[in-house]
Amino acid sequence: MITRYSRPDAVAIWSQETKYKIWFEIEAHAATKMAELGVIPKESAEAIWANGKDATFDADRIDEIERTTKHDVIAFLTHVAEIVGEEARFLHQGMTSSDVLDTCFAVQLARSTDLLLGGVDRVLAALETRAKEHKYTPTVGRSHGIHAEPVTFGLKLAGYHAEFQRAKRRLTAAREEIATCAISGAVGTFANVDPAVEQYVADQMGLSVEPVSTQVIPRDRHAAYFAALGVVASSVERLAVEIRHLQRTEVLEAEEFFDKGQKGSSAMPHKRNPILTENLTGLARLVRSAVTPAMENVALWHERDISHSSVERGIGPDATIHLDFALHRLAGVIERLNVYPENMQKNLDRLGGLVFSQRVMLALTQAGVSREDAYAAVQENAMKVWRGEGAFIDFLKADARVTLPHDQLEALFDLGYHTKNVDVIFERVFGEG
Repeated sequence: MITRYSRPDAVAIWSQETKYKIWFEIEAHAATKMAELGVIPKESAEAIWANGKDATFDADRIDEIERTTKHDVIAFLTHVAEIVGEEARFLHQGMTSSDVLDTCFAVQLARSTDLLLGGVDRVLAALETRAKEHKYTPTVGRSHGIHAEPVTFGLKLAGYHAEFQRAKRRLTAAREEIATCAISGAVGTFANVDPAVEQYVADQMGLSVEPVSTQVIPRDRHAAYFAALGVVASSVERLAVEIRHLQRTEVLEAEEFFDKGQKGSSAMPHKRNPILTENLTGLARLVRSAVTPAMENVALWHERDISHSSVERGIGPDATIHLDFALHRLAGVIERLNVYPENMQKNLDRLGGLVFSQRVMLALTQAGVSREDAYAAVQENAMKVWRGEGAFIDFLKADARVTLPHDQLEALFDLGYHTKNVDVIFERVFGEG
């Protein structure tokens, strides 16, 4: 995790302090249920909670113990015994390290996803506001980076809003899939721990029960989770790339907000660079880098191995913290985005009406000209405009193959024709016209 690209709330979820607090809660909740089942004394479970619930677990002390034990959960339990006292002997009855580690990981990923969903909501709100602001602001649509036909800037943003609605659904589904609890003991058979303990811990930690845990929670869940994060990161990047293109000097239809005192270049004082959206492209790559290792973690040996462990200690915090940061950075970019309608119109007019070529071709076919002949006539005149030889409408009027009356031909160059269904699309996206 890179501190530069992190927010405190996201970092806190992955702190040693938080992790050890979750570990204790898992162990203590299990003890509570075991006491209810008569496995351990009730007063011992109560003492564990009383002595440990407000304790601060010393990460340095746990590290010191682990240097001898070479086992993090044993080191933790040893330190808990130093705080709780002799009643700590009733902790971890019939449990394995994976019961604690996997359940804790599920809690951390679920909490991280709640933050991610909050970030998506902020992006959605920003996109909706700006889309409605520019609902009818005309701009040119591009395919292959080349002028195609007119759209509106609001429609562009509405499309991204629909994409982030899907992102929200993906994250919600990923959270549901990842938020599972396993307290099933060695090789997952519940031989030394009652399944009721697992259900109780799951309820207390806000998780569901893993049907078959084999000592570890199956990693297909984690693969799906990190894949979902990768898709959301790609959506972040797609919007970032759009803004980066629109900010190019030759285009300049939209631009990241440039603060007073901000510097764009150490060498060139005139520069205003799209640094935030370029950063978002880089962060998206970081998040996606977690996907392949998560996929490779699925194929563990038999009932349990730890080849996944070192991977998840890295990708868990890295992917969630960086995506959390990216979502809020993206929202800030959209909220403060400078939009230049006059440049949009200027670029729209740059090819002198060539963006209306399809409508001219279709009108010719409706007037009785074959599609092949109509296409040829329109294309040949369009190429003259590309070469800078004159105006498209003038060439069309002078071409005997273009059999349309001049007033009808001029009417085809109507920008409003291309925006007549904006309300329909907005209703699909936002539920209103």
